[in-house]
Amino acid sequence: MLRLNHVSIAYQNKTVVRDVSFELKSGQIGCLLGPSGCGKTSLLRAIAGFENISKGEVIIRGQIVSDEQIFVAPQKRKVAVVFQDYALFPHFTVAQNIAFGLHSWTKKRQQERITELLSLVGLSGFEHRYPHELSGGQQQRVALVRAMASGPELLLLDEPFSSLDSELREGLARELRAILKYANATAVMVTHDQSEAFAMADVIGVVNNGQLLQWSNAYALYHRPVDRFVANFIGDGVFMQAQVDENMMLRSHLGNFSIDPSYGFNAGDSVEFLVRPDDIVHDDNADNCARVMNRAFQGAHILYELELQNTQHERVLCLAPSHHDHKVGENIGIRLDLEHLIVFSA
Repeated sequence: MLRLNHVSIAYQNKTVVRDVSFELKSGQIGCLLGPSGCGKTSLLRAIAGFENISKGEVIIRGQIVSDEQIFVAPQKRKVAVVFQDYALFPHFTVAQNIAFGLHSWTKKRQQERITELLSLVGLSGFEHRYPHELSGGQQQRVALVRAMASGPELLLLDEPFSSLDSELREGLARELRAILKYANATAVMVTHDQSEAFAMADVIGVVNNGQLLQWSNAYALYHRPVDRFVANFIGDGVFMQAQVDENMMLRSHLGNFSIDPSYGFNAGDSVEFLVRPDDIVHDDNADNCARVMNRAFQGAHILYELELQNTQHERVLCLAPSHHDHKVGENIGIRLDLEHLIVFSA
């Protein structure tokens, strides 16, 4: 449905997006994830046709819509955008907002489509309300169905949850995903929040400094990050120091591990390996102990920051069930359950 081939975007001769390539199949939900100012919104605007590209190709349904010579106008791309502020018309009712892009339809068809879409998002009976009479989540759903009303082939969502309370976002992201999947819609979302990306997307692209670092599913981003930025940006974790010995074993304060030759390290190399909170298991019967330095209660779990014994104050994170309630300063038993060894040069 969507393919970007080596796309670059420049403003006043300054390149803000460099050599980005990815593709999205029909019915998939993709997400561009990254910190503010990384170029993800520029990519979304280029797909929509709101920005020109300086190099590469944007292809929708097999048709080039942007390259260095071709530029198809936004209204001819069969693409709809849900903006960050929803952009609902305040003086229009819900029904009038949804019908705005359906001028060529008969009144009967418009009404049928409005009824169908409001039922899809659980807002039946809200036709005559105005945007100010709706909650933030309800406004978001109206903005979504207004974008879906004319049957676009690609939906683009620009930070769709940014104006909502943080405790609502993940639940609404799951809800929105279910709606899009039911409608078999193809969509690209932009966000800086990984929880929203995980809840919404089939495939996620991590963007930083104008480059697409990794385009994959959430599991691969978390357990098999391709570089240190992705490893740091996705999930929690710490990097531990280690040395590669003559037997190609990784020697560290957490233990010794065999290292895959494909990493290309040599004996004597100094490296760092990633340890996630779920790699450290709280076990009262374990031989190794660590001191609780900080703790964050998270309901079902407590995230502990632990200082290892017999080290130069090296620390790890441990996600333990919250009935294991330990105070700062206590020593607790830990053991390692490291299934995915992620190693980078120090």
